[in-house]
Amino acid sequence: MDDEYIEAVLSLVERIPPGRAMAYGAVAEEVGARLERGGPRIVGAVMAAFGGAVPWWRVVTATGRLPPGHEVTALRELAAEGTPLTSDGSRIDMRRAAWRP
Repeated sequence: MDDEYIEAVLSLVERIPPGRAMAYGAVAEEVGARLERGGPRIVGAVMAAFGGAVPWWRVVTATGRLPPGHEVTALRELAAEGTPLTSDGSRIDMRRAAWRP
């Protein structure tokens, strides 16, 4: 993972509006379309290592599962933004919250 890829991922995550979310795979597709490399696992690695300064809680799995080990903080941020959640409140409702630039 190089600096250009890291910057592209973080820049995209910064643009996700409050109340919306993107899956790791969607971020990888968007960045990969421009840079022709990467994947969901690489996006996850970027977020784990460098995502603290961007709204990391808006990047989840395709099923809306929150970042492992950070569920409480993520849910607090998501609720404050009015992000649609599943009926049990444990995941993002990706049908309503998914965002594409």
